[in-house]
Amino acid sequence: MQRRLFLILALGGSLVSWLMVSAASAAERKVFDAASFEAAQQRGARILVDISATWCPTCKAQKPIIDSLAQQPANKDLVIFSVDFDSQKPIVRQLRAQSQSTLIAYRGKTETARSVGDTDPGSIAALVQSTSGK
Repeated sequence: MQRRLFLILALGGSLVSWLMVSAASAAERKVFDAASFEAAQQRGARILVDISATWCPTCKAQKPIIDSLAQQPANKDLVIFSVDFDSQKPIVRQLRAQSQSTLIAYRGKTETARSVGDTDPGSIAALVQSTSGK
């Protein structure tokens, strides 16, 4: 009984450690709010703004690509802000976006790249890479 309990505790600890490492190597995701966005810009963060709509098939195609990029260790310092095209119209206008499926990359306050309707993994990766300044 004690041995079984020890094994369960050991496995649980390993799982917690793995989850913590996985979380530490993933990009930070947030629903867009002006204060968080401005704070990220002030500290010179790598930022990806994802303007999407729940009904948009292109946005649905972009999501797994963005999810995959967010999990890459090279992007662990990336901050992804989600903007709902339908319910956050003032932000959409502020960002000068004309449609859903718009991705905007920033390094601090500087916009480094923008795309609309892109579902190519390579070009979305290049857009994210533009935030690194390399």
